[in-house]
Amino acid sequence: MIDIQDITGLVLAGGRGSRMGGVDKGLQGFRGMPLALHTLMRLQMQTGASMVNANRNLAAYESFGAPVWPDVLADYAGPLAGFMTGLERCETPWMLTVPCDTPLFPLDLAARLAAAADEAGADIAMAAAPEDDGSGEVAVRPQPVFCLLRVDLLESLVAFTQAGGRKIDAWTGQHACAIVPFNAPGDDPQAFFNANTLAELHALEAGTPSDRP
Repeated sequence: MIDIQDITGLVLAGGRGSRMGGVDKGLQGFRGMPLALHTLMRLQMQTGASMVNANRNLAAYESFGAPVWPDVLADYAGPLAGFMTGLERCETPWMLTVPCDTPLFPLDLAARLAAAADEAGADIAMAAAPEDDGSGEVAVRPQPVFCLLRVDLLESLVAFTQAGGRKIDAWTGQHACAIVPFNAPGDDPQAFFNANTLAELHALEAGTPSDRP
């Protein structure tokens, strides 16, 4: 089994926040604290170590008490830049990524991904969750930013990004990847709701994001 102490959690807070009008998404308020801090505290309950990937307002993120690392790739290259930054700095065999804008992710996320990776002998375990498929039906879809990764995948990721790759699933598809559904009885259907706009963030805080399963 993968021990909790063998996992470092990484909060991804390095985006432009373009759909929030360019604000630093991770520093927006949620339940009385910055969104990224809420996410970090939820992650720290599940992992042996933690860190944050951010590209601006670094002093504010450093005040959370975890190491903060800017992207190793220039120009806001997306989540994979955060993945690579984290893998370069990670000192444990495994790293778990979560985005800063999904603050209600499951408290058993790390445990279930680790169990699946261990059982399948996989290099990656990725969460999947209920989503509206666009036609009013709900389908369980992979959530690529919620990934448990072997740290020795760094070399593969460097090669992928150097070749111009930017999509998470295109890279994870090159490796043994266990997909872990979070749609069991008792799982919160809103656990993977991500707040892309300030309105969505306020709805999430109020407990009413029912328009996006």
